[in-house]
Amino acid sequence: MSASKAPAIHPGEILRDLYLEPLEMTPYALAKKLHVPRTRIERLVLGKVGVTADTALRLAKFFRTTPELWLNLQASYDIKKERANLAAELEQIVEINEAA
Repeated sequence: MSASKAPAIHPGEILRDLYLEPLEMTPYALAKKLHVPRTRIERLVLGKVGVTADTALRLAKFFRTTPELWLNLQASYDIKKERANLAAELEQIVEINEAA
C-alpha cells in the first residue's frame, strides 16, 4: 500500500489560505454569501468540522469550482488521518494475493 508522506491538510485550511485570504474575505462574509450560519464556515476554516455535501455545493457555486473538489479534499484529509490512526492494524492485514 503506497501512502503519501505529505501531511493531512484540512479543507478548511485550503479554503482560508487559497480563497478567503487572497480575497480579504472573512468567514462571516462568506457564510452570508452562502446562506449558511457563520459558525459553519468559522468552524470549517478552524478545522473543527468537515466539508459536507451541502457545503461543497455552496462553495463550488460561489467559487466556480466543483463540489467534487471540496469533497475530495475532505476525503483525502479523512483517509490520511485514519491511515495514521490505523497504521498498526493495517500492517496486520494480509493482502489477497498473499493470503492463499
